[in-house]
Order: sequence, then C-alpha cells, then structure tokens
Amino acid sequence: MSNTPLGLEKEKALYEKMQRLGVREEDIVEKFIRSQGPGGQNVNKVSTCVYLRHIPTGIEVKCQRERSQAQNRYIARQILLKKLDSLILGKLSQERKRIEKIRRQKRRRSRRSKLKMLEAKHRHSEKKSLRTKVKEESD
Repeated sequence: MSNTPLGLEKEKALYEKMQRLGVREEDIVEKFIRSQGPGGQNVNKVSTCVYLRHIPTGIEVKCQRERSQAQNRYIARQILLKKLDSLILGKLSQERKRIEKIRRQKRRRSRRSKLKMLEAKHRHSEKKSLRTKVKEESD
C-alpha cells in the first residue's frame, strides 16, 4: 500500500497489525472495481470499490463505503484484518472453552456444595409431596 492521504500514523498502525497477525502484502489480491448504487458520475466513471482476497484463508472483502479509492483501500484492509483476527482468536477461544468445560466436568464437588444440592433436592421433594391428592375420610 503506497502513501495514502490518510496519514502516516494510520498507515503505520495498519502495517503493525498486519505484521502482528502474520499477513503479508503478497498474500493479498487487490482489485479495483466500479461501485454500485448512488453516486452519479463519480461512481459510473471511477473504480473506487476495493476488492481484497486473502489467499491462504480465502477470506474476501469488498468495500465501497467512501468516494475515495484510498480511503476504501484502508477500510477494506481494516475489515480484512478484523476478520482474520476473529478467525484466529475464535479458534483459540473455542479450544480454551472446550478445555475449561472438560476441567469443570471432571472437578469434584466440595462437601458444602453436595450438602446444598441435597438440601435443595429435599425441599423440592417436599414441595412435590404436598401436591398429592387429599384422601377423603369415610364415616
């Protein structure tokens, strides 16, 4: 991505995030196409819509939010990095949740929690026993 009118700080932050996620510029296919929708002559003549595809994962992003191609390039890269980030962290967090669930299932209950559970069962059974039909006395 060349120097954009967006500012060097934004561009530098974007590249740092790309490096942190391990995304290389060579792994991204970038195409410029004409936008759709309202916009008049600018939309009809200028290819401001940006299409990005990350080759290793196959994630595709299309951005036509702004009238400027440079802004759309920046936004499209941000969207792509968010998707990649959620993909990477999603797998890690799912695995962590699965491991934690197994750990909770295997853990023994404490004596106090067993007593509380048994007391709750006893209260519930008494409540149910009070719902039985009343026997009629015969004279």
